[in-house]
Parts: sequence; C-alpha cells; structure tokens
Amino acid sequence: MKERSIRTLWLSLLMVCFFVAGIFSISMNVKAADTDSSAPEIPGLTFESEMQNDFAECFHIYYYNDDYTLIDVPDSGQFLLVPEGKTAPDGLDSDIVVLQKPLDNIYLAATSAMSLFSSLDALDNIKFSSLQESGWYVEAAKQAMEDGSIVFAGKYSEPDYELLVNSGCNLAIESTMILHTPKVKEMIEQMGIPVFMDRSSYESHPLGRTEWIKVYGEMVDKRDEAKAFFDEQSKVISELKDFKNTEKTVAFFYISTDGSVVVRKPTDYVPKMIEIAGGRYVPEQVDSEEETKRSSVPMTMEEFYTQAIDADYLVYNGTIDDPINSVDELLQKSELFADFKAVKEGNVWCAGKYLYQATDIVGNMITDLHLMLTGGDESQMTFMTKID
Repeated sequence: MKERSIRTLWLSLLMVCFFVAGIFSISMNVKAADTDSSAPEIPGLTFESEMQNDFAECFHIYYYNDDYTLIDVPDSGQFLLVPEGKTAPDGLDSDIVVLQKPLDNIYLAATSAMSLFSSLDALDNIKFSSLQESGWYVEAAKQAMEDGSIVFAGKYSEPDYELLVNSGCNLAIESTMILHTPKVKEMIEQMGIPVFMDRSSYESHPLGRTEWIKVYGEMVDKRDEAKAFFDEQSKVISELKDFKNTEKTVAFFYISTDGSVVVRKPTDYVPKMIEIAGGRYVPEQVDSEEETKRSSVPMTMEEFYTQAIDADYLVYNGTIDDPINSVDELLQKSELFADFKAVKEGNVWCAGKYLYQATDIVGNMITDLHLMLTGGDESQMTFMTKID
C-alpha cells in the first residue's frame, strides 16, 4: 500500500513536470516567433507576419499593419509597398525604396516576369516593354503590344527616358542585366522612377522562379490569385516525388559565338529540373570562381568533351542561342560532337526560345524532361523538340 502511494506521488510529480515543461516550451516558441523574425523595423508600423516561401530563396515578404508590405530582395534592396491613399511612414530608412500603389504604369525590362503578370491577369499594370513585339513568346504580351496597350520603351540598356517620364511610369522592373549598365539604373532613379530588381534567375529550385508570382501578386493586389496559381504549379513536384530516378545523364548547354560551351552551374535550377524529372545533370564540375558569379558558366569544348561525352542525352539550350534544327547544325559548331554517345544513339534534343520567358509554367519543362527520359510522347511536350 505504501509503495503504491509513493508510485502515485511520483507519477503526479512527473505529470506536473511535463505540464510545466509544455507551458515553458510554448512560451519559448511564441517568444521565438516574436523576436527571431528578420523583418525590418519600420517607424510607425507594427510587424504582423512573414510569408513562408515553399521554394524561393531570393526574396522575403513581410506584412505590417494597415496593409503595408515590405519585399526584401537580398543583394538588390528592400521595397515598401504603400497602400493607395496612404503615405510612407515618417523616419523611414533611406535605403528602403517606396513603391506607392497603384503600380499601374510599369516598365518591364525583366522579361522572365511577363508571364507571371499574364498569369495574374495583370497585364493592364504593364505599360512599357523593353522588347519589341517580335521578341515576345508570351502570346498575351505580344497581343498587348499589337493593340498598343503596351508600348516599346527601349531595351533595358537604352530606355526611352522621355517616354517613361512623360507617360507617368511609376516602376521599372529590371533583371540583373541592369548591373552591367549601372548608369542607366541611376538615371531612371534620378527621374523619380523606383527600380525593382528581379533575381528569380538566381533561384536554385525551378519552382523558386515561379514563386516570384507572389512578389508581383503583392504589387498588383492579387495575393490570393498568386498563391492559387503557384499551388497549382507545385502539383508537378508532388506528382513526380515518388518517381524512381532513371540515373540517365543529361547535358544542357549551348555554344557561344567564341566557341566556348556555356552550361548551367550544378546548383542552378536547370540541373534541379533534370533531377526532379528523373535524370542526372552533367557536367558536374565547373570553374568554381565563375560558378559563384553567375548561373551560366562557360567552359572550353575540351573540358565539356571530357565530362559530357558519355551523356545519355544532349539538350541544346535554344533560349539564348538560336535553336538547332538538325544534328548537322550541331556538328557545324564542333565536329567533336560526333564522338558523343547521345549523338551516336540519336538522343539530341533542343529547348525552344519560349522556355526562359515561361517562368509561370516551368513545371511543364520538368514534364518534358521526364517524357524524354522515359520514352514518352513527344507530342505532349511544351518546350522540347527531338533533333535528328
């Protein structure tokens, strides 16, 4: 009887300890949520929550009271979205760029973002393009330029400053190519037009690029639509997650005008697409110094030959260079391709021009690669063409 009482006492004490520990753990978690956020402090505003990204690593979105939103793009800047009818808070850090809504006269020079605006049904917010009509593969953008609702305002390196100012441009969305012409960025900003830099091409996961639709959804007040669209594209990953890898190797490249072979670095989103689709990317080794600077890396034909001669598939990147239409065209670029396993076995493919602009449907490219690796129906492919 006495032993049973002691045992009961010990059990009671243990339960109390677990209860106290649970309360302590909960309080600690709440505190962590309150204090560990990297959200910038903004005078006069109260931080409320942070958007949780599924794949994207190159942007963060923070929500504050009264519908203020801050977009943080590391290595590019921080941008405060100010609701229509309201003003930027006093004492705002001078490094934070104010984007006053509505953002309805946008100059779009980051071509990869056009498809995202199109998928949001927000092309009405775009008024100026850095590409001529003939340069667009996004049909809705091409149509908008045909009917004049979007006009050419000069390429990113030579914008029509007068047109932008006189037409009330209230935001320039640039790719990182603008870093090659810093004076242009400076000039646009001096005219009172804020510059937002899209870094989606630096995402390591293919759906990280598509997730940038959430950034633009915030800009045009279509947050729910952006989430719904992205969730639909994410289904591609869930459909392939249990697929057994074929272990077949795929080289994705193009030949530059100087004769070098331009590949994607192994940590880039293209190798990730190949992996998700069921393949292995080659080459595995690229110049480490170059790799840290850019997503595309040049190598000599000899280096490429050594690492990719036994690749099961060659995919020519026609998004930058002109697509190839025959194996003979590939051999004209280098006779060494005749030694490649993929050429001998008839496994040469080409990715078309539309791929880079189709940020909204990168999942389709994963599907294309999956079909290629498994002998699927070529007619079901969106971007890929078999080359004979």
